[in-house]
Amino acid sequence: MLKSSRLSLSLLASAALAFSISSTAANASVLLSGWDGSTESGFGNLAMNGNDDESSGAIVFDSFESLSFESGLNFFGTSYDRFFINNNGNITFNNPVGTFTPDAFPNNNQPMIAPFWGDVDTSCAECGDVFIGSPNANTLVVTWNDVGYYDQNSNPTNTFQLVLIDRNDTGAGNFDVEFRYEDIGWTSGDASDGIPAQAGYDAGDGENFFTVPGSRTAAIADIDESNSNTGTPGIWKFAIREGVLPGDNPENPILPIVNPETPTDYEFEFSIDDPDELVFIDPDVAVGYDYIVNSGPNIASVLLPEGFDDNLFDLFLWDSVLMDWFDTGTDIVGGEEYNFNSPVDRFRIMGIDISNMLEPTPDAFVTGLTFDGSGVINMNQNAVTVFVPDSTPVPAPSTLFLMLGALFGTTFMRKRKQ
Repeated sequence: MLKSSRLSLSLLASAALAFSISSTAANASVLLSGWDGSTESGFGNLAMNGNDDESSGAIVFDSFESLSFESGLNFFGTSYDRFFINNNGNITFNNPVGTFTPDAFPNNNQPMIAPFWGDVDTSCAECGDVFIGSPNANTLVVTWNDVGYYDQNSNPTNTFQLVLIDRNDTGAGNFDVEFRYEDIGWTSGDASDGIPAQAGYDAGDGENFFTVPGSRTAAIADIDESNSNTGTPGIWKFAIREGVLPGDNPENPILPIVNPETPTDYEFEFSIDDPDELVFIDPDVAVGYDYIVNSGPNIASVLLPEGFDDNLFDLFLWDSVLMDWFDTGTDIVGGEEYNFNSPVDRFRIMGIDISNMLEPTPDAFVTGLTFDGSGVINMNQNAVTVFVPDSTPVPAPSTLFLMLGALFGTTFMRKRKQ
C-alpha cells in the first residue's frame, strides 16, 4: 500500500514568457573535486586499496571532524550513523556487500544507495580507485574515479560520484542524495552474463525503492549524457525527508526532468493503486493547460490551486467530431475539487491571467487529479502559452507547493511493491 494518500508529480518548464533553459557546456565537469585538504586525486582520500568485490570498513560520520550529519541519516525510518563503501558502485548500511551483478530493486534487508551498481574492478595497474572526501561540513562525496570492470579491464573506464548532503536544517536526519556521472564507458563485467548496472536506492524493506530509468538495460550507458531529473545531463538529485521517498509530502520534491526540445509538452507515467488517490502534477504555468490521458484510466476529478486572480478557471472539453476544444461555460473554483459528470480522457483549463508571469520553477502551479480506475497512467499536461516581450517575471506564490518529480519521455517512477 502507498504510505501516503497523495502522490504528486512536477515538471519544470521553459514557457514562452521570455525565459530560457541554460544547459551545461558539453565539456564542463559535473564532478565535485579540488577542495581544501584533498589528496592529489582531488577527491579526498583513498577509500580502499585496489580490489575486486571488496568493501571499506564502516565509515562513521563522527570520524570526520569537520562533518556535521549530527543526526546521521534517516533512511526510510531507520537512523544510520555509519555506512560501507562497496567497490561495486554503491554504499550499504547494514553490512558490506560484494555482489557484483545487480539484483533488481527491491532487495530485502539490505538498504542501499547505488549510483552505479556493477562489477567494478580496481585491482589492475591501469584501473582507477575509489575515494572519499568532505568538501564542507554538510557534504560527503564518494568518487569512483576511472574505475575498470571485471576481469582487470581498464579500457574503457567509468567515473561517477555519490554525494550525501546533510539537511538537518529541514529536520533531524534529513539529507539529499546526488548521483554525478562524468563518463560511463562500460555497463557490466565479464562475469555478469551481460546484465548492465543499476542505479537508484532501496530501503531494504521490500517496498520502498527508486530505480533510475535505463537501469539493468543497455540504456544505462547513456546516464552521463541523457536528461536527468535536474535538467543537467549527468546529475541526478533526490531529497530524503523524514525517512520517506520524495513526493510523500510537500516539503520533499524530486527535481524535474526538462526536455528543451519540447518545453511546453509534458508526458507523465505513473502507477496508482487507489482510484480515489489524489495525484498532483505540476509543470510551469502560462495561461492554461491541456490535460490528456494517452493510456490508462480516465480523469474523474480535478483540484486546481487557489490564489490566482479571481480564483476561477474556465473549463473546456474536447469535441471529437469537430476535433476542437469547446467552452463548457463552467467555472472551476480554485481549491475546490471538481467532479466531471462522467470521466474524461482530456480537458483544458484557461483563465490564468498573463499578469501572473510566474517564474519557471517547480512550485508554480499544482494540479490534483483523481482517476476512474487503477493501473499505469500515461498522460500529458501541455501548457497553453503566449509570448510576452520584455516581460518581468514575478515569484511564484508562496502558498503553492511542489510535491514530486516529473516523467518525460521515459519511465521515471517511484515503485512500491504490494
